Amino acid sequence: MGDAVELDFEGPIHELQKKIEELESFAESTEMDLRGQIEQLRRRWRELQREVISKLTPWQRIQLARHPQRPVFSDYLTGVFEAPVELHGDQAFSDDHAIFTGFAKLRGRSVLLIGHRKGKNTKERIATNFGCAHPEGYRKALRAMRLAEKFRLPVVSLIDTPGAYPGVAAEERGQAHAIARNIFEMSRLKTPVVCVVIGEGGSGGALGIGVGDRVLMLENSYYSVISPEGCSSILWKTADHAPRAAAILKLTATDLIGFGIIDAIVPEPLGGAHQSTGETCKLVGDAIVDALDEIVDLPTDRLLELRYEKVRRIGVFLEEGKAAAASVVGSTAAAEDAGRGGARAGSK
Repeated sequence: MGDAVELDFEGPIHELQKKIEELESFAESTEMDLRGQIEQLRRRWRELQREVISKLTPWQRIQLARHPQRPVFSDYLTGVFEAPVELHGDQAFSDDHAIFTGFAKLRGRSVLLIGHRKGKNTKERIATNFGCAHPEGYRKALRAMRLAEKFRLPVVSLIDTPGAYPGVAAEERGQAHAIARNIFEMSRLKTPVVCVVIGEGGSGGALGIGVGDRVLMLENSYYSVISPEGCSSILWKTADHAPRAAAILKLTATDLIGFGIIDAIVPEPLGGAHQSTGETCKLVGDAIVDALDEIVDLPTDRLLELRYEKVRRIGVFLEEGKAAAASVVGSTAAAEDAGRGGARAGSK
């Protein structure tokens, strides 16, 4: 496995992989025909991977989303897109390297690509601030999206950030305003928008480039209002309860598709995205193309109407024994039900 990082729950998988490699080496050195035994072990290895992945807790999925070998934006830039032309700067302060913006080709179709950059080594991670963007990064993204709107190019956004940078300098330059402005403008952008959470989807840092007609998530990514460590620190005054907080937050792809926050889950290669960058890129590329095919030909008015309805549905809930709260109205029908006091949750 070389320098591969081994997570706790991956131990049995790596152990079996090591046995397979040892048996292959032994067969090669002794010229013995052990193909049957090797294939049997490989089948068991694949079964074990499926078994382990199917039983992962939310905290373990977060560990996969943060895996050091997990594909990052630069992998997708070369593995999914072609002929990228980067656009720099927000025309006000500086060029934030935590966010990429630029034109690219996606299987023959021109798109405007936006994405969080984390880097693949220490030097790159420092240069990109570990994927934590400053306000100028979000302003750069908005500037690029307005160009896409002008030329009616679809926008593709790849999200992978623990959150927007919370430092004093970022706050002084209007971090909250920049994110809020992007959310507002993306909700009415007159061109198709597809967003994909490829790793971490941390709070406003993700939302700043995360409002779209289709929002997709990789199987082992997460999308949350706060990190489990942050939630644990608030509730229990220590980060030690992060695994418990992860379960409470309901931040996995399965949770969020059930809530209607996202539209589809992109499957990962057996064992997780870090097991095969090439296969992951193909799966993500296929999912983006499928999503774009569903919306690129919609009339602009209809596209915006559906996006508005989608955004307004987020957060709507029904409370047992009471009328639904009218603070967030998902649809006219829901509002009417709430007004009559007849909207009730299903059986407990």
